[in-house]
Amino acid sequence: MVHHIVKQPLTSSFMLVAMLGGIVSVFYVWPMSNNWGFTFTFMFTLFFLASVYNFTHSPDEDSLAVHEPSRHLKHINK
Repeated sequence: MVHHIVKQPLTSSFMLVAMLGGIVSVFYVWPMSNNWGFTFTFMFTLFFLASVYNFTHSPDEDSLAVHEPSRHLKHINK
């Protein structure tokens, strides 16, 4: 059985958490512990890059509406 996979874009709060986490990691965690500071900074950098990649390659809102019309076309059904 073949399932059609629809990519869902990450939320903007994911990018915000990645940016804030990176800033906190660099300025607060890194001075206390080099190992943990590097690890957190590396992970939040990966999160940020994933969100940028996802935003640039995510499908349009119209193509998402074809697969889930009740979720993406709420403003039209009112």
